Amino acid sequence: MGICFGNYDIAVIGAGHAGCEAAMACARMGFKTVIFAVNIDSIANMACNPSIGGTAKGQLVREIDALGGVMGKMADKTAIQTKLLNKAKGPAVYSPRAQIDRRQYQTEMKHLLELQDNLDLKQAEITEILTETDGSGAKRVTGVVTHLGAEYRCRCAVVCTGTYLKGRVIIGEHSYSSGPDGHFPANKLSDCLKELGFTLIRLKTGTPPRVNRRSVDFSKTEPQYGDGKPFSFSFDEDAPQREELLCYLTHTNARTHEIIKSNLHRSPLYNGLIEGVGPRYCPSIEDKVMRFADKERHQLFIEPMGRDTEEMYVQGMSSSLPEDVQCEFIHSIAGLENASIMRPAYAIEYDAIDARQLRLSLESRDISGLFCAGQINGSSGYEEAAAQGIMAGINAARKLQGKEPLIIDRSEGYIGVLIDDLVTRGTKEPYRMMTSRAEYRLVLRQDNADSRLTEKGYEAGLISEERYERFRRKTEHISGEIARLKNTYISPTDRTNDMIKRAGGAPLKSGCALAELLKRPEISYEMLQEIEGKKTELSFREAEQVEISVKYEGYISRQEAQIRQFRKLEKRSLPVPFDYGTVDNISTEAREKLTRIQPESLGQASRITGVSPADITALMIYLNIKERDGHDES
Repeated sequence: MGICFGNYDIAVIGAGHAGCEAAMACARMGFKTVIFAVNIDSIANMACNPSIGGTAKGQLVREIDALGGVMGKMADKTAIQTKLLNKAKGPAVYSPRAQIDRRQYQTEMKHLLELQDNLDLKQAEITEILTETDGSGAKRVTGVVTHLGAEYRCRCAVVCTGTYLKGRVIIGEHSYSSGPDGHFPANKLSDCLKELGFTLIRLKTGTPPRVNRRSVDFSKTEPQYGDGKPFSFSFDEDAPQREELLCYLTHTNARTHEIIKSNLHRSPLYNGLIEGVGPRYCPSIEDKVMRFADKERHQLFIEPMGRDTEEMYVQGMSSSLPEDVQCEFIHSIAGLENASIMRPAYAIEYDAIDARQLRLSLESRDISGLFCAGQINGSSGYEEAAAQGIMAGINAARKLQGKEPLIIDRSEGYIGVLIDDLVTRGTKEPYRMMTSRAEYRLVLRQDNADSRLTEKGYEAGLISEERYERFRRKTEHISGEIARLKNTYISPTDRTNDMIKRAGGAPLKSGCALAELLKRPEISYEMLQEIEGKKTELSFREAEQVEISVKYEGYISRQEAQIRQFRKLEKRSLPVPFDYGTVDNISTEAREKLTRIQPESLGQASRITGVSPADITALMIYLNIKERDGHDES
């Protein structure tokens, strides 16, 4: 046994986006917490791109904030350009996105951790998780050990190791042991996790090259502007006023593609040097050129890394090709002919676990008090990591409180979709959140994340009384205005009809409720105020929710009916552990997978790959018979 350097309630291993959320949640819920970073300067690092949010990811950030997390607030503080994506596609997929000053974000997050009560920040690599076994053979976490042999006792541990576990950077023919951006890897914890019974998988992700702004000819690129409108991820704060920086658009071309194709034999992706599976939805440039051979060009975004640096990402050009090949194809691109490459692109391989070994709470099925969050669970992306981090942190704290875990289901949030997909189905490649993965995305919008999840964050202890009261007032304002619009009628006056016709709509022939008028596609809530001759007292966000709720009322009602059906299966809990060998008439594959995953409800069981509707029906019949027999005996 090593020397004990401290006793804590919860230890968080890793200080990336998952670790920061987990540690902040645990400490704010009143538990003495320690968070370990291999290098404190790598806290909340953004190796792949300097942005937060985007399609589906923006919804996750809003949900994290609604629960009381910190990513949205930090992004608002450090944003250098903001946009609402998918505005032409409807509110179900509206997605906020912000370019971030990467170094400022890291500085702000590090300082936040340093200032937090109940939280200690330590620079150390964790090499071992200590456990003990009770008389029944059950294991529980008791501590962690650093690479220097220091021991920290704890009752729960949250593993948030990102891409550090046996990290290996690959550039062409060269590969070396490394974490992202040249930081030390974590090479020993993988072996400990394997000894604890985890199945490890090997995954890969990549980063794009960075160039010096002064060497880019922006006259050959297309400027990309932000929306220039008030924007914030956090529901708790007003949109900050900021001077926005430009991004720039350029494209690959036939010459670029020719260079890449002629050097494929030197690509680790194609010569077998890379073993890990890469992300399907974020392919490298060589993958794009080969998989989409019919495309004459691919978009590349030149994005600033921050206000106080000349370093810029060439987004869309992640690669593992040799450095000399990267120089050649970058210099073939308009605007980058003379680009000075500050950091070459690279691929990184790392270990992750099979997340099907976790419960929906993100706690290990076999080791009490051991939680995992972020890329160790097979996901990719800062937002996916942070979402898992806050849930793992909340549930580690609730375990020590003696409370049931907080589970967000698929009908309540993108966070629920993300965790359910990983824990129920697992993944063979880095998992990326997309709007298409959410069955109820019209209900799970970015604008109403606070309506869906603030109650849960308040109950967990992460939402203050003051914020909760503001949320309640906002809810009352929205419901009150919707009721007013449904009960206020407007007559077909000449003035009203002239305004409607100017908007491209058909004039009214009889009186009409304001809500019915707002349902017309050409009538916005802002225009409705002009027609009514009354200025709203609602905030921008309140007005946004009123307009969406009224315009899409029929679609939302239909989806809410589907959710009620979904919840019937979700509420039908299954005993854990459960002997599926006693259930007749289910397939061998279903029995094997149900036994291994041990689903917590019929709904979760129905989403396991290889479990058919017939298997679920047989399982329901079995449960009904057992319940009936139990009632008869009593």
